[in-house]
Order: sequence, then C-alpha cells, then structure tokens
Amino acid sequence: MSEDVPFESGRRLMIELQLRRRGIQDERVLEAMFRVPRHEFVPSAYVNAAYEDRPLPIGESETISQPYIVAVMTQASRVEAGDRALENGAGAGYQAAVLAYLGAKVNTVERNTKLAQAARERLKRLGYENVEVITGDGSEGYAPAAPYQVILVTAAAPRVPETLLDQLAEAGRLVIPVGDLHHQTLFVITRRGNEFSQEALDPCQFVPLIGKHGWPES
Repeated sequence: MSEDVPFESGRRLMIELQLRRRGIQDERVLEAMFRVPRHEFVPSAYVNAAYEDRPLPIGESETISQPYIVAVMTQASRVEAGDRALENGAGAGYQAAVLAYLGAKVNTVERNTKLAQAARERLKRLGYENVEVITGDGSEGYAPAAPYQVILVTAAAPRVPETLLDQLAEAGRLVIPVGDLHHQTLFVITRRGNEFSQEALDPCQFVPLIGKHGWPES
C-alpha cells in the first residue's frame, strides 16, 4: 500500500467490507469516505480504531457515528456539488467534512460549546473552508441560511421537527433518526411543495437530539 495516504489499508477495508458489501453503491460517497481522514476526527486514544465499524467516543458524552451510518445518511441525502446543506449535531465535524468534500456548502450546528469550537478548529486546520460551525440548538435548524437541499440530523429525535421541514428547499431531503431513546429508524423525507414523502431506511441507535424540538436536557 502507498504510504501517501495515512491508514490506507484500513480505509480500503472500510470501503470494501463495511460499505460496498452492505449496499453503499454511490461511488462519489465511497470516494469521500476514503478521502476524508476519519482518524483526524477521533481522540488520540482511538486513532487506531478510526476505520473500524463502530461509533467512537469524542468526549462530552457524544460519539462519532460508525462509518456505515455516515455513508448511509450521505447516500440517502443525494447531495450534489453546490447544494446548501444543514447538519444538526456537528460532534467532531466528520459528517460535515464528508458533505463538504462532495461540494456542499455546509452549516453544522452543535449545542456543546466545547465540541463546536474543537470542530471549528479541526475543520479549518484540515482545509474544509465550505463549512460553518454554529453553536446553538440543532433541533431548531438554522433559519438564516435556509432553504436547504439537504438536512442531516445526527442525533435521535422523538419526532420529525416541523421547523426542519420548513427549512427544506423544494425537492430537498431530510435524513433523520426517529424513535425512542434506545431504538430508532433512519428516515429520508423529501419535500414536494407542501407535501412530504417518507422512506424508512435502517434501524439505528444515536445519542439523543437535545433541544426545543428534541429531548429535554436531563
């Protein structure tokens, strides 16, 4: 393997075994997942596990999603270069980086001030200039930059927030896990005028979406 790409063998195994074999067929998404350095988005203690098929802790009781879930959400969003994208739950900034690699202009909202600042600095250091990290309540979306062609919610909601539906552009796609605190289903919701179609994807388990239109802070 070439030494030019750190963790290249781990990345290629991730692509082939975790993603392609499990139904991720969008070659643009597979390329983004290979190119975005997930090891840069995890704490140093977990660097050697960065390309394993599991979520990893990033501090502040939050996690970085497993690669498969990131790929599923990205593929379901059908993001295109030039799209305006909103992510609710920046965490370490990894999902935002994948969207940015694919050419989206990304606004990502994180309620935890510490994680938001760390993500902001990390994305800048890695050269993702088309991402803006906003500190705030992700369940409310980010109205100043709406409407969005793509909205991804990377935390579990008890229901689909109306405010996010309102911020979708015509033909926009909202990808969101909905359910209780222990089990959710990942949905993709598409806007057509004032109508919204809904497709269920995978069962999943995310940390809770805390905020006005999510779960109350305990």
